[in-house]
Amino acid sequence: MKKGTHQNYVETKVTCACGNAFTVQSNKEELHIEVCDKCHPFFTGVQGTTMKAGKVEKFNRKYGLQKEEK
Repeated sequence: MKKGTHQNYVETKVTCACGNAFTVQSNKEELHIEVCDKCHPFFTGVQGTTMKAGKVEKFNRKYGLQKEEK
């Protein structure tokens, strides 16, 4: 590899808007992000399963796949 063409990696402090902080390797000293794994709805479990169930029910109604009642 050519010398002088690649950037140096340094320990980077990443700070989220929620206050969570962690370190990674990057070519910047500091990063500020809006969403991390501690505050994103998908990772925290806050993302509703009702949205998913609603989409399945909508699909079933659209294609006539209603449950048969005995």
